[in-house]
Amino acid sequence: QPLISSAKWLQLHGLKRNKLSLSQILSQIGFQHRKDYVTTLGKLVASRYADGLFPQYKRAQDGSVYNLTAKKELILHFVDCLMGAIELYKQRMEWLTSESRQIFGVIQEQCIVIVLDFGTVAPTEFDLCRDALAMVLLEQVTQIAKFNLIRAAQDLMKWQQKSTAVSEHTVKSAVTWLWKLDHMTAASHTSSVEALLEAMSDEAVSS
Repeated sequence: QPLISSAKWLQLHGLKRNKLSLSQILSQIGFQHRKDYVTTLGKLVASRYADGLFPQYKRAQDGSVYNLTAKKELILHFVDCLMGAIELYKQRMEWLTSESRQIFGVIQEQCIVIVLDFGTVAPTEFDLCRDALAMVLLEQVTQIAKFNLIRAAQDLMKWQQKSTAVSEHTVKSAVTWLWKLDHMTAASHTSSVEALLEAMSDEAVSS
């Protein structure tokens, strides 16, 4: 799924190359209505020969006017291209806001530590949190290089001493460790900060 979506994103980045911005489309279906400075009049004067000959489009951004000369077939071609581009954007947005990405966003770094601070959540919420964390491990962490889990508590808990290479075995091990955590554990007012500092002490970690 992430690989397919990345391929679609590359397609979206290719839109500029494929000349689908407004300026690029206008330059392919017409020409700009020009103004020039006339010395004797002391002002800019627009050419008038195109008035009434062509449909015209005025850009709201800069007020420039384009004379449209394209045949209907070419305009319909651009309509098809733009509709295809819109569909790609819709698919990308649906992917970006689905499953674990809806909660955690898209993990882009290759080496991460996830710091767990459950506070005093109820047992049902504790399980929901672990479900969400298991989801991000299986859906996103499997796509990166290294990871670790640290639980904020009075006696700080670490899945591994240092960030560990991602593999099917290590991800399964992390999920198992997650589900073996006790619901309530002694905490202090500094436990969250201590867990973050511990995560940052691993020089390999980028996030």
